[in-house]
Amino acid sequence: MFRIFRMFRILSLPWNGTVLTQTMDRKIDDLRNSYCEKRMTIRARLTEFADIGRAGDDARLFEELVFCIFTAGASARMGLNSIERVRRCLLKGNHRRLMTLLVGTHRYPRARSGYIVHTRNYLRNDCGLHLREKLASFDHDMEARRDFFARNPGIKGIGYKEASHFLRNIGYCGYAILDKHILRTLYEYDVIDSPNPPMTKKKYLIVEENMRKFADDIKINFDELDLLLWSNKTGEILK
Repeated sequence: MFRIFRMFRILSLPWNGTVLTQTMDRKIDDLRNSYCEKRMTIRARLTEFADIGRAGDDARLFEELVFCIFTAGASARMGLNSIERVRRCLLKGNHRRLMTLLVGTHRYPRARSGYIVHTRNYLRNDCGLHLREKLASFDHDMEARRDFFARNPGIKGIGYKEASHFLRNIGYCGYAILDKHILRTLYEYDVIDSPNPPMTKKKYLIVEENMRKFADDIKINFDELDLLLWSNKTGEILK
């Protein structure tokens, strides 16, 4: 099925690199120029993520998971501020203690503190909170690794976006973090036909694959493109 987008070009969905007009060419050139300017900073950030995955202990890996629980429905900045508030209590703090610390820092202190305790208890029962071993147990099965966090009722507050976020932040490659900034940008580049969040696994994987093909087409590394698009919307290269 074909559809005309903003009179710029005709696109076949999913993304297949159909002919671009001069208008879209200019947009792509601007994106490549932005990439050239930010490439070293983006790669340095990805290296930091890989270092966490390589050297971080289980407590640090759990902290990264909690950060992603905090950012869901909020922002990366709110997630960072929230982690600072509760870091010392992540492994032992009860619901009330965590909630008290989050009041005034996170918009959902009661819910998020409950998610942390629920997830912590589940992981203790499932793997002794040995996240490194658990992650390694999936070997090269990228889908199963993400599904464990995205589809597991024991892991509260994590869907496909934040499961991807967590895995990227501890050094795993090949996962798209499809937040509102990424989706809006992909829509603006006519890579997808709607900026609305994908609500099922099937839809998430379709958008992710479209983004992967877009990255290949414009010759920008997939993981670097994710940070590039996010930073172009927010002005920051965070996590």
